[in-house]
Amino acid sequence: MTRAKPEDDEYWNSSKFKAFTFDDEDDEFSQLKESKRAVNSILVDDDDEDEEDVERVSWSGEPVGSISWSVKETASSIRSGSEQSFPKIDTTPSLSKQGSGYSLSSLFKAKSKPGAFQSFSESFSDTSSRTYAPELRKPKSGGKDVVSDLSPEETVRRMQKGRAFSLEKFCSLQDKLLLLDEAVAVYDGNVITASWFLFFVIVAEILFRELMARDVALRHYVHYLKEMGEQKLVVELLKALGRTEDMALMHYKEHLNIKDESRRRDFLKSCLSLPFSQDDATHVQDHYTLLERQIIIEASDKKAVAEIFKKFPRKASILNMPIITTLYYSCFYHYGESEGTFSSPSNIRKTFRISEKQYILTALGARAKLKSWFDVDSLFNTKNWLGYTKKRSPIGFHRVVDILHKNSAPVQVLQEYVNLIDDPDLKLSGALKYKCHDIVINTYRDLKDRQQLIVYREKLERDSPEYRKIQELLNNVQIRWKN
Repeated sequence: MTRAKPEDDEYWNSSKFKAFTFDDEDDEFSQLKESKRAVNSILVDDDDEDEEDVERVSWSGEPVGSISWSVKETASSIRSGSEQSFPKIDTTPSLSKQGSGYSLSSLFKAKSKPGAFQSFSESFSDTSSRTYAPELRKPKSGGKDVVSDLSPEETVRRMQKGRAFSLEKFCSLQDKLLLLDEAVAVYDGNVITASWFLFFVIVAEILFRELMARDVALRHYVHYLKEMGEQKLVVELLKALGRTEDMALMHYKEHLNIKDESRRRDFLKSCLSLPFSQDDATHVQDHYTLLERQIIIEASDKKAVAEIFKKFPRKASILNMPIITTLYYSCFYHYGESEGTFSSPSNIRKTFRISEKQYILTALGARAKLKSWFDVDSLFNTKNWLGYTKKRSPIGFHRVVDILHKNSAPVQVLQEYVNLIDDPDLKLSGALKYKCHDIVINTYRDLKDRQQLIVYREKLERDSPEYRKIQELLNNVQIRWKN
């Protein structure tokens, strides 16, 4: 009995058994249908590929693009002949083989665009035939741990462990603050820094207000901005938080980035009006005054023709040097100038409130370097109310002797200042160290130490004045020696 065509379709499509066919063309056609349905099941993404990446197939009988090529290659591998043209398609649906060994994933590597296989859809309208197409699963996401609905605790835990996490959930201000508080609770700087990126879209006033209640997060954020070189943002943040002194100091530190001395001087002048503390305000004022004075001295000394500049040429510029270096420079090149000049040592000492001890140490080093022993003496000469001159030192004469010896002072100069040391032990050790023979001999004489005089005599040259002096003391019967 012959069944009608619709009944045949219904019978074969509903049967769980598959028919076998020896017809190569029908088998090729069934694989073509299978490929077509698989392509139609692929999800389409308009934004990923360009128009050039889409291969179209027309129903004219000629292969166009990768799909027709794939079908033709499949057919040619099965057929015994070498026919290269697209197979003639019969209008009667044929039965496909069960358990096809061809993988669509090896045929279709790229995504397609909507409408690319419209001719296939129009040619085959039989919906029941879709059951023959293999199921293509969407690729799994590479990040298995990405969960968009995580609590702040779980998100922070994932961030600490280096696992994938999502911050998309934390949209509201309250959610952002909860995440930040949780990051602060674990005291993890990296987690706190990562949490800060959520706050970049928040109005600055709201952000700064919330920071006032979170001191740990605030200090970490300020440190992060400093490390990143965001000085202006740090200044704005500290100003909004009411920390005006810290803001002023951060603004003042920007002078380090200014290379031109004139521009740096003008910048320091603008800093004078900032709300510094009393001590910091004095420091900034001194810095500005010092740089202004250094610029004047530098411009003048570049053109100077004084003898000292020829004998001792300058080795470096005085600009941006510390105050003590500036004082040493002034004592070296401008010693003795009147107090009314900017380069005068006395003017610098008075302007910058340099202590007497610091001034003596600096001036002594500069004048001893020049072997100006008269100026060295003038540093320590003082007059009492009766008009008598006496040497006095705020730093101790043992230190004066050390500085003079380092600058190769003659023995007569060293002996004069060693003799001014009050402590007998220090005086004796200094005299022995710097070979001040007269002081050593007189000290042993005052101590009535005959044995030490004999030992010291052996260290001297015979017939030298010092040797003869010791010999006379040893022969003096009026001295009552201890040993």
